[in-house]
Amino acid sequence: MSAVLFTLFAPIIGGFIFGIERIVRARMQNRMGPPLLQPFYDFIKLMEKRPVMVHSFHASMGIVYFISTWFAMAVLMLGNDLLIAIFFHVISVLALTIGAFSVRSSYSIIGAMRELIHLVSYEPVIILMVVAFYLVSGSFDIAQILSYGGIPLLQLPLVFLAFIGTLPMLLHKSPFDIAEAHQEIIGGPDIEYSGPFYEAVYTGRWIEYVYVYFLVFLFGGSNHLVGALLVIFTFLLVTAIDNSTARLDYKKMLQFSWFILIPLAAFNILFLALGGK
Repeated sequence: MSAVLFTLFAPIIGGFIFGIERIVRARMQNRMGPPLLQPFYDFIKLMEKRPVMVHSFHASMGIVYFISTWFAMAVLMLGNDLLIAIFFHVISVLALTIGAFSVRSSYSIIGAMRELIHLVSYEPVIILMVVAFYLVSGSFDIAQILSYGGIPLLQLPLVFLAFIGTLPMLLHKSPFDIAEAHQEIIGGPDIEYSGPFYEAVYTGRWIEYVYVYFLVFLFGGSNHLVGALLVIFTFLLVTAIDNSTARLDYKKMLQFSWFILIPLAAFNILFLALGGK
């Protein structure tokens, strides 16, 4: 029952996480920052705006992004197959990208191209993470991973480090906020959404926060305290990196992922597969 409620309220939980992140970022920058409920105030403001859409297909892809992200979150919360959750998340990113490609805005198209580069940068690491969880727990089922007697982190330290390295790519944070790049292409694939249609994308981002940090939680296995501490540590680390780094170009992001993160995770998996303890 708690899993169902957590799934239903995932957008609200994600909104609070987003609000906390903005407060923490402001404190790191020695300023007050917005109130905790600011994301929800923004949500209400977007509801009141006049709905303007480029065309129906573009608007529908924003809604598909929201729904697919929520489905990915539901699969995680209900303890189903981890691969299916990853699959739904990929669908959500592709929907947003296809929608961005469907308009004539050069900013939107460039953002869509960069979003695909994000995908090919972090997705291999996530797939390797899923394989690593299977080697440790013997199952792709999230319920089995969460009931695993040990702490997966102890057997997968390099996979965990590799996954942390992908989080700025997943969440569009510095130094890898390349697809949105507000100073350069003004929001990237989201640029042509407005009003309620942008609201769908905006809320989908909230759910993505819950999705990503739940994946971090899995590294604690059945020890939920360790999982919660890992989530807090990762949240603060990603926020600190976002506050202290400048945006890199897409080539450096690809090089970092393919030449550092993927080999790091692969080495850990190879060690496990060969019977290392």
